[in-house]
Amino acid sequence: MANEWRDVLLEELAEDVTVGHVGPMASEYVPEGIPFLRSQNVEPLRINDSDLKFITPTFHERLRKSALSPGDVVIVRTGKPGACAVIPNSLIIANCSDLVIVRCGPMLDPQFLAYYVNSVAAHHVDSHLVGAVQQHFNVGSARKMLMHLPELYEQRAIAHILGTLDDKIELNHQMNETLEAIARALFKSWFVDFDPVRAKAEGRDPGLPKPIADLFPDSFEDSELGEIPKGWEIQSIGDLADVVGGTTPSTKESAYWEGGTYAWATPKDLSGLSVPVLLNTERRITDAGLLQIGSGLLPMGTVLLSSRAPIGYLAVAEIPVAINQGFIAMTPKTGTPNIFLLLWASVAHEEIVSRSNGSTFLEISKANFRPIPVVTPSANVMRVFEKLARPLYERIVESTHESRTLAALRNTLLPKLITGELRVKAADGFIQEATT
Repeated sequence: MANEWRDVLLEELAEDVTVGHVGPMASEYVPEGIPFLRSQNVEPLRINDSDLKFITPTFHERLRKSALSPGDVVIVRTGKPGACAVIPNSLIIANCSDLVIVRCGPMLDPQFLAYYVNSVAAHHVDSHLVGAVQQHFNVGSARKMLMHLPELYEQRAIAHILGTLDDKIELNHQMNETLEAIARALFKSWFVDFDPVRAKAEGRDPGLPKPIADLFPDSFEDSELGEIPKGWEIQSIGDLADVVGGTTPSTKESAYWEGGTYAWATPKDLSGLSVPVLLNTERRITDAGLLQIGSGLLPMGTVLLSSRAPIGYLAVAEIPVAINQGFIAMTPKTGTPNIFLLLWASVAHEEIVSRSNGSTFLEISKANFRPIPVVTPSANVMRVFEKLARPLYERIVESTHESRTLAALRNTLLPKLITGELRVKAADGFIQEATT
């Protein structure tokens, strides 16, 4: 341990430790205004602004106590207590609800504090949760958080090292979102809106290289789904893929689980994915366990769709995998790219849900899933689509592997750096090797 580090309470290092607005808010939300953070917007080391709410400037003035500024540190009180992040510069003015707000003093780096709370201080949060119905972390316990603290320059150096990894992970995340959006837009343009066909039918330039444009028809014909490009077909999803389900081997039988080597997926494994790429599963099964699953070990490239609670989680398995009963798995047949199936399932979500049933929760059965009609292009168009979309997906897979490796390195270094067990100079080599 670093002898020059000192033990000090958070309240001694912070200019202020307070709590955001607590109380009903739904009636105060407006379409545009001052950003209003809720606990679901705060993830470990990251503010997720995908579902921000907004309040009026007038209401913002009434909630001065819960006003946020860039550099403030917020800690979740309920739901996922202890998740902690720094308010970014992009949120110049904001408010929050039910979050502990820490405004750091001159001897405490905000990023260092966020790393500290998300790692070694987790035990403090867990041991100070209160409440019988819904446990929460209160502001008084936050003030009494004991920190093992180096000098400010070393705090900043540690935060910089860990931030280098997180910045690369976030860059990969943003790039993946962009690549996925491009693939979705291409699929929708060609196979939902039929833009190239529509342009040719109206005498317009479809905006594609001539060899590709020539593959599309220049007129439509009637079908059971309405007008579709002339010469294209209506096929069922069961014509395009082998559709199977899975099961859960008895959890009481240790021979099915102990020492398991085969990946076994549940919808939970897909719920936290930022991109539709499955690289690992929480649980594994043995040879004996695999024999209990009729669909066996599905090949790499299988498209997985959660079929209940909820319907719609999607991923391509980048590993051979067995599945539980909460999935519909699609193994593509010859001539059908798995990325076509993946994107089709995404845009066909409402149609899939409409064919589900169930009194406790909605579920789409394989029998109801297989007949769903799909507008299928010519083989030439399908091949060109895969040629364009496949590199996008492969880049997503590559950067997801990279982010997983970087996250593992960060998780290894974080507790060692944040406690002084590993010094900054020793960690530099790891970072340079991982990010170059």
